[in-house]
Amino acid sequence: MNWSKLLCEKRRRGLSTTSVINDPRNEFQRDYHRIIGSASFRRLQDKTQVFPLDRGDFVRTRLTHSLEVSSFAKSLGQMVFRRIVSESIDNELKEQDIEKINSILECAGLIHDIGNPPFGHFGEDYVRDWFIRNLPKLELGGKKLNDILNFQMCADMYNFEGNAQALRLLTKLHFLVDENGMNLTYGLLNTIIKYPIPSTAINKKSNNIKYKKMGYYYADREIFEDIVSSTGAGDCRHPLTFLLEAADDIAYKTADIEDAVKKGFITYSRLMYELENTYIQKCNENEKIVFENMLGKLKYYFEQAVEKNVYSPEHNAIQRWIIYVQSVLLRCAASSFIENYKHIMAGTFPKDLLTVSDADTIAFALGDLAYRFVFCSKEIYSLEIDAGEMYEFLLNKITPDVVVYDTEYGNSFIEKRIMSLISENYIRAYKISSKGKSEEEKLYLRLMLVTDYICGMTDGYAKKLYTELSGID
Repeated sequence: MNWSKLLCEKRRRGLSTTSVINDPRNEFQRDYHRIIGSASFRRLQDKTQVFPLDRGDFVRTRLTHSLEVSSFAKSLGQMVFRRIVSESIDNELKEQDIEKINSILECAGLIHDIGNPPFGHFGEDYVRDWFIRNLPKLELGGKKLNDILNFQMCADMYNFEGNAQALRLLTKLHFLVDENGMNLTYGLLNTIIKYPIPSTAINKKSNNIKYKKMGYYYADREIFEDIVSSTGAGDCRHPLTFLLEAADDIAYKTADIEDAVKKGFITYSRLMYELENTYIQKCNENEKIVFENMLGKLKYYFEQAVEKNVYSPEHNAIQRWIIYVQSVLLRCAASSFIENYKHIMAGTFPKDLLTVSDADTIAFALGDLAYRFVFCSKEIYSLEIDAGEMYEFLLNKITPDVVVYDTEYGNSFIEKRIMSLISENYIRAYKISSKGKSEEEKLYLRLMLVTDYICGMTDGYAKKLYTELSGID
């Protein structure tokens, strides 16, 4: 891979016809303004990151998380590529390329979660589970849907993925001018494709992270191929994807702990105890130095807060400590990228950056603490049960009517009412994509219409629709 192709400015619709003679922005900076001004981006403010249906004013949403990821991703770009150029690590990389790279990373952080459904990652899990349970039961014309669809079409439903949905939303569903979505640059779109494989190639046992999930749907295979052939990435991860992923990991791992403390799931004393007794022994020699410095900082911040008679010294110490940990993780991720640069550019690097850095144990500890004390808590389970009831009801209500839409079996009074709820943009995308297709593929695209509609909902809209359709006051 080389940067002259990786920084591809191609768009599906081509360059804007608007005069840009006096526009000082590069193409990726123009992407930024398209994203910021979009309704799809604004909807992230009503999608929760961790705590489903939580209305606390301090808990992060997908919007605040995406802004943090954007900031971290751009910072990583600045840390990494200034050094690569100054130390002549890659002589093909030019000074003017750095600004483009930073713009791509900044934009990628904003849109990396834009395809996710309501209620956090729980929503993704529930959609997958629903299709696994129901696709073999649903029928069209007396035939089971999973007998009509081909293997990859079924696999797309069973492995539904927010990352693949993001690509679909950005290239098709966000209808403003035409069917090309936001018409973003290919260099940016390739960066958000974390898993450059279809659903049929998923291998969770593989040591290569790119096989963990799917990155595109069968419906969007032609777009995917056009993007990766234009950037030269092929079936490899775009190098900037590693930095985007690191930024995402740093943002959510540190934020989950901060939010958990504010919500009372983890106390200062419990955090200290776990770090000192559960995780430090997992460190290798280099990691232990970093880990001990981190522990020392947490103790120091607490002592300072007590000395200054700060209100809630525990919370104050942890908030300051989180900022420190973020800086450590950023430095370690940047160093890891540079150390593995040749393998990354060759498409042979199989890991995420933090797992092969001196911050591996810190990152693991943060994620494990959140899982043990937050995600496995009765409060979160209770919230997820509520969200699950909404998903079950809405999918049961919508899917059968969408399945018979545009067929000889449809057109009942209630089916028309259900279809009227779905965004005209999504209906339009279906009609464009299904034109001239076989009945098999049309059915598949109608199922995609269901997931398109669900993913376009905010938490609040999903709850409102559930309440209205179920007759709950």
